[in-house]
Amino acid sequence: MSNFIHDHSTRLYAVVAAALPLVAFYVDGLPTGLILALAAATLGTGEVVQRIEDNKTVKALLQEPPGITEG
Repeated sequence: MSNFIHDHSTRLYAVVAAALPLVAFYVDGLPTGLILALAAATLGTGEVVQRIEDNKTVKALLQEPPGITEG
């Protein structure tokens, strides 16, 4: 499960970020403090997702490119 979350962190973040305003709009009676706390948590999670993606990019840049065969 951890590998799935790591491999698809950007997609999972996008789903959560898209669902948050919908829940806030359609669910009546949610406290404003809860909505603001969830928004702040979403922003913090975005930073973590960005760092994961940056690490994947760095690893990919450090790998040798696959050999090109002439045919």
